[in-house]
Amino acid sequence: MTFSEQIKNYQWDDVRLSIYSKTAQDVQRALAKSRLDLDDFKALVSPAAEPFLEQMAQKSQQLTLQRFGKTQQFYIPLYLSNMCSNICTYCGFSMHNALRRKTLDTQEIEAECLAIKKMGFEHILLVTGESERKVGVDYFKQALPIIKKHFSHITIEVQPLDEDEYRELIEYGVDSVLVYQETYHPVTYAEHHLKGKKSDFKYRLDTHDRLGEAGIHKMGLGCLIGLEEWRTDCFYVAAHLSYLEKKYWQSRYTISFPRLRPCAGGMEIKSVMDDKQLVQLICAYRLFNPEVELSLSTRESEHFRNNVLPLGITTLSAGSSTQPGGYAETATEALEQFEISDDRSPAQMAELVKSQGYEVVWKDWDHSLTGA
Repeated sequence: MTFSEQIKNYQWDDVRLSIYSKTAQDVQRALAKSRLDLDDFKALVSPAAEPFLEQMAQKSQQLTLQRFGKTQQFYIPLYLSNMCSNICTYCGFSMHNALRRKTLDTQEIEAECLAIKKMGFEHILLVTGESERKVGVDYFKQALPIIKKHFSHITIEVQPLDEDEYRELIEYGVDSVLVYQETYHPVTYAEHHLKGKKSDFKYRLDTHDRLGEAGIHKMGLGCLIGLEEWRTDCFYVAAHLSYLEKKYWQSRYTISFPRLRPCAGGMEIKSVMDDKQLVQLICAYRLFNPEVELSLSTRESEHFRNNVLPLGITTLSAGSSTQPGGYAETATEALEQFEISDDRSPAQMAELVKSQGYEVVWKDWDHSLTGA
């Protein structure tokens, strides 16, 4: 059984109705428990939980300190290419958008790595558009040996691949893979993914199963907040995480919270989540799962990231550029996937983190710890 079969146990309208019918008593019951189930998660993301946000935040902070200590892991995205064969209504890289396309060659990759390395990073996230012809497995097999020379941990966020392809890339040095379902609502998914391999809802939904079978060290999941009703979509992320942890217990997991940001060909946001609601969601995930890593990118504002940092977040990006060649050169053309909000340098972010009493961790993990 894969998650595309498991998801049939959760009917969208029933889940949504259940979330919105939760009461203050349901929230209090969830807050009193040491181990929460999916029904408790529904209560914590419901409108009924909003008056309990301070209590949720205090417990979330306590659980995070118990598991992760006063540390914040830093990473930086390296955009290798904005080539894409998909048409997605919300993405600046979408094939139908008129923008200059670029794929970094080996020399440009080396230059980007050197520029990033000077900032202090050991953990790098490789990002591309989804184009098997231009940036497929063969391209990654050329790029990874160059990048592996410079960084101790490599995460990729690229098009979903087959299990044997993931096995091959693990051999080339990939440690973690991030794949976001965007939305777990099949009809809404089809409305926003109009052309390309990404339009295959089931293939994307079962990507984490293929990763688990391939033996990946860590995998990330999440939804693109704003495409659908956010409370319901985020429940499906929690259900997906619960399923994966039980079946692929050897892997670690991370959840991200990407809210829709302005981009080329931008679209109207269906479900707007305000800052207070994002804090509620972060705390709900932490209370539901004290072990999962929670990551917050530069999509969010400086003010928000400063204040939410102690409440459950364990991983931060810093100094991000969302365009190919954004570190070693100053590109004037519009190549970005989306606009960032927090443009502070890694050094500035490190000072902020230290000022709050936290230690900056520049790398994710060490192969020596696993005997690899």
